[in-house]
Amino acid sequence: MADRPLTLMAVHAHPDDEATGTGGILARYAAEGIRTVLVTCTDGGCGDGPGGVKPGEAGHDPAAVAVMRRQELEASCAVLKISDLETLDYADSGMMGWASNDAPGSFWRTPVEEAAARLADLMLRYRPDVVVTYDENGFYGHPDHIQAHRITMAALEKVASTPKVYWTTMPHSQMRRFGEAMREFNEDMPEMDPAEAAALAEIGLPDDEVTTWVDTTPFSGQKFDALAAHASQGENIFFLKMGKERFAEFMGVETFVRVRDTTGADVPETDLFAGLR
Repeated sequence: MADRPLTLMAVHAHPDDEATGTGGILARYAAEGIRTVLVTCTDGGCGDGPGGVKPGEAGHDPAAVAVMRRQELEASCAVLKISDLETLDYADSGMMGWASNDAPGSFWRTPVEEAAARLADLMLRYRPDVVVTYDENGFYGHPDHIQAHRITMAALEKVASTPKVYWTTMPHSQMRRFGEAMREFNEDMPEMDPAEAAALAEIGLPDDEVTTWVDTTPFSGQKFDALAAHASQGENIFFLKMGKERFAEFMGVETFVRVRDTTGADVPETDLFAGLR
């Protein structure tokens, strides 16, 4: 590996996803001299438009939203010092069950093999030592997150040379803390019905099943600023309501489950590159 730097590739679904779940590691490893590659699969066109106009409402223009969100994505990458941004530019599929799931060109409708081939080409170009994406449920069931998982795992099978692969996750103890924080910062938040509460409880993993805990506290300010760069989606980014100090308390450690390893590094681990340097 003397001819190239260690490389991290994060595969995400939408503009702003890079900051939410992996902003800390992207900033930390960039600061350590590791090449950081972000692949964003969709254009984010199902996000909020100017003034908070929602998809399906009068005045919502997915193409214009996509242009705006690309600019925000580039600003976020600058904050996180991401080395390389690659966009696949599939149409945002929207939330599960939306008509946009099956719109022509949507990521959800795209054959896995087709998108995986494009991602595999990027993997061959960058030769990542570590790849990070979502679990089989896309962490919380979003169709584009699920599809990002599918194409990443299919691309990895084509390339078959990545030493370490991780899925983002959240320990259940942290999920409980987030629930408490949401009630703290949203006093008018209604109580969830039992079905919603049960679904939320299934997100993430028991603490003892989380393999990798990476301390990114020194980079929490960058992560906050990267999220803030996605200003058009601010209404949907709960964490920005915390302010930087509280944000660092809640978001200073990023957690993962290791699903592929050729290094023999012990788990639990505190470094995605354990065994590689």
